[in-house]
Amino acid sequence: MEFGIKNILFTIVAIIAFSFFIKNVLKLISYLKLAKEDNRFDNIAKRISQTLIIALGQTKILRDKKAGLIHASIFWGFLILLFSAANSLIAGITGIYDFFAFLGPIYSIITILTDLFCAAIIIAVISALLRRYVFRIKRLQLKSDSFEAAFILVMIFSVVSSLILENSSASLLTEKTTLFYGIDWAVRPISAMVANLLPINGLNIIHEIAFWFHIILILIFMNYLPYSKHLHILTSIPNVYFSTIGPVNTLEPINFEDENIEKYGAQDVEDFKWKALLDGYTCTHCGRCTSVCPANSTGKILDPRQVIIEIHNRTFDKMPIYSKLQKNESISEDEQKILDKKFIGEYQNIDALWQCTTCGACMQECPVNIEHVPSIIEMRRSLVMMDSEFPNLLQSTFANLENNATPWAFSQSERADWAIDTGIKIAADYPEFDILFWVGCAGSYDDRAKKISLAFSKLMQIAEVDFAILGTEEQCNGDVARRTGNEYLADMLVKANIETLNQYKFKKIVTTCPHCFNTLKNEYPMFHGNFEVIHHSQFIMDLIKQGKLSPSKHSQAIDEFTYHDSCYMGRYNNIYDEPREVLNSVSNIKIKEVERSKDKGFCCGAGGGLMFLEETEGKRINIERTEELLNTGAKTIALNCPFCMTMISDGIKAKDIDDVKVKDIAEVILESIEE
Repeated sequence: MEFGIKNILFTIVAIIAFSFFIKNVLKLISYLKLAKEDNRFDNIAKRISQTLIIALGQTKILRDKKAGLIHASIFWGFLILLFSAANSLIAGITGIYDFFAFLGPIYSIITILTDLFCAAIIIAVISALLRRYVFRIKRLQLKSDSFEAAFILVMIFSVVSSLILENSSASLLTEKTTLFYGIDWAVRPISAMVANLLPINGLNIIHEIAFWFHIILILIFMNYLPYSKHLHILTSIPNVYFSTIGPVNTLEPINFEDENIEKYGAQDVEDFKWKALLDGYTCTHCGRCTSVCPANSTGKILDPRQVIIEIHNRTFDKMPIYSKLQKNESISEDEQKILDKKFIGEYQNIDALWQCTTCGACMQECPVNIEHVPSIIEMRRSLVMMDSEFPNLLQSTFANLENNATPWAFSQSERADWAIDTGIKIAADYPEFDILFWVGCAGSYDDRAKKISLAFSKLMQIAEVDFAILGTEEQCNGDVARRTGNEYLADMLVKANIETLNQYKFKKIVTTCPHCFNTLKNEYPMFHGNFEVIHHSQFIMDLIKQGKLSPSKHSQAIDEFTYHDSCYMGRYNNIYDEPREVLNSVSNIKIKEVERSKDKGFCCGAGGGLMFLEETEGKRINIERTEELLNTGAKTIALNCPFCMTMISDGIKAKDIDDVKVKDIAEVILESIEE
């Protein structure tokens, strides 16, 4: 290439294109600034590590072996092709082709990888088109995306195809600028093969057409991104970087003493923290979240993908107008009508928001770390605390929590009745002990769950553990109130419990309930309640390893057990092995894993307050899960959560099956020891 008028023309076009691009990016950032503040700039080392593993390593997207490999090929190819894009821009401006040849052998690696990834991207794009439009994979059939998805895929195909043609024709031209120290470092194996198919006559014309077609497509694509669902190409890496570090799905408390707070929860997009809006920018519409959602899977209207899409839609509808108001600029009647629309109700379906079990499967599968559940809870907070609009069944639940400190209509004075004549110590009588057994509401009042409390207490007595319970001083941990949006009620319960706990001296808190475990361990510290918390499955395993418990053979035959993972133990806290180790400590028990297990487990349907609501649409979630567990052929279903116990036991009854037992792991170990 020689520098001339075309390079001047190209430079002008590039400057205009980049100016529009930068303007659009700054506009998107300005929208984020209109949302609430959120400190996502801490733990830099952890955030970088998370970004390298999830964003660059594509570890979450590769959980889907087929689609994951297709997308990973396109993504990694995109990163490599950034060198080629830069190379083409420099060539267009300066007339120097293969500007980066001075890198020597490094440039050879880049050009080889570029060629290979171009071929991989072409194959991946064809596969993606086939999956979407021929095989019609269910989660990809979003009507609003049909044309745009095809347009983007064809655009990507055209970009890489024109690049191969550009490089192929360049390799045959006599005037090369790739020489550095007398060596042509531009090694392009795929382009070399294509070059053999090109005619010699008109080679310069072919090269010029390919070059201009390639670079113009890049500039068009770059400026199209901010307006398309493929905005995630720009925001996915930042979104992963700024995603939650540590326990997922923890809920930020509200400072009710702050008189400057005018709204509780999110009534509209500006009420969210800016990360929620960035989630809206970043949603790829891939549908992985929806495909694993227990509510959506059982025929309900909740669609986690649509929740995030509507945040995106409302952001782009309202924020330009809201920005004008912030600058005291006038707006039109049509713009005022847009402002007057209700976000929750006209964009977000209210019924769908109350179908979420908060299981976290959507967040587990999202390849770009979108945080669906916290956004849903923020909207629930608004509905409950600002609009008093929530399912009627929650009215009694809230009243019970407020009056009895339990979601059920039981008296607080009855909370420790299950422990009468068991020799279990009450903390008020023994202010210093090693282990505080946090029984929980289910373990204190529910007839089936009380058997778990008794079994676990007996195991601790056998192991000579110095433990006590709070008895009537214990109140609901606050999880139900928090997940159903009643943060004010949860705030009272949490602070009352922390005040009680601080009166006693103990080393650890142990609980049989994953909801209690997660709340006490991960959310109480936000209220300045810092305690070492352990789940009973972990504690039992420790006692077995220490030789304080010695399980023997179980009466059930080998291969007759399956295990159900609790969402709040698994996805929320990444605890999968200890419960299985506890079961495997019994010599003749072998677990038959259900198809959806561990980090791909399926919810029982009780979380997020749904334990106290009715499913009025589609199939019951607990029935779906029970059927999966029964399909293993196991005669005993083991679990470690009183909520799961209720849901799976109800599922067994609904299926009218008598020969399958549902047991907590504490009961299994106690039976083994007593036998």
